Amino acid sequence: MHGRFLLCPSRELVDLFNGVLIRAAERYPVEICAFIALSNHTHLLVIPEDCKALSAFMTYFGGNVGKEIGRLHDWRQSLFGRRFSHVVVSEEPEEQEARLRYLLSNGCKEGLVKRPEDWPGPSSTDALLTGTTVRGVWFDRSAEYEARRCNRRFSKYEFAEVHDLELAPIHAWVHLSPKERRARVQEMVREITAETRERIEKTGRAPLGVKRILRQHPHDKPAETKKSPKPIVHAASRRVRKAMKIQFYLFRRAYREASEALRAGDFEVEFPPGCHRPRLPFFTGKPPPLAN
Repeated sequence: MHGRFLLCPSRELVDLFNGVLIRAAERYPVEICAFIALSNHTHLLVIPEDCKALSAFMTYFGGNVGKEIGRLHDWRQSLFGRRFSHVVVSEEPEEQEARLRYLLSNGCKEGLVKRPEDWPGPSSTDALLTGTTVRGVWFDRSAEYEARRCNRRFSKYEFAEVHDLELAPIHAWVHLSPKERRARVQEMVREITAETRERIEKTGRAPLGVKRILRQHPHDKPAETKKSPKPIVHAASRRVRKAMKIQFYLFRRAYREASEALRAGDFEVEFPPGCHRPRLPFFTGKPPPLAN
């Protein structure tokens, strides 16, 4: 919301963020490959079963993490100012690796820390480097509500559950052993660290540093925020990018044609696979005839 630092790192925020993320992954068929939350935005690299699973996953994640951050930082408004935005990644190994590398570079490319593993907020970097699981804390707020309703006192962590998540490999690395995957992530991190060091030496600008990051107030916001349109797809080659864009345009045209038919009164019209059928207005009895 407004680019504010509502996700500024702390140990408690990491536990809450990871707990909601893991809980969402347990409830919906979405595999998480990597993630990172900077102070005012977050990135997820995921493999959903389909678009409906992704939508349900993000709705649950965004809503619950927003409530938790609101409690933590005394923020009464929304955490996210708009709906989530997703971009499809091609099956090209080089592009999948590029997306993973991009997530790993967050924190360094913004001039915040010197190494990817130095970022103190929610991140999958350590788990990817070491092969360990991601750990988070999920609070059963419904149980807390019932306890308060019965005037029962309870400790802060009485209704807390510790959850662990094993990250899924990107499709391009499924054939690799866990040791080989870790080695590739380690090489990416070394390259990002070297690039960051060279940039610091060239510009003379030192990173903000962990101590200053932790001193940020959650309600503050940067003087300027970057605003740029998202790409339609992520692809390594021009040929694949063009083919994916054509698929997207055909899908969009089919959806619009089906929507027009639905508005014209064809309630049996079929929508293209992988989309959300528009909701019809509520009515009782036989639907009235619609004029063209």
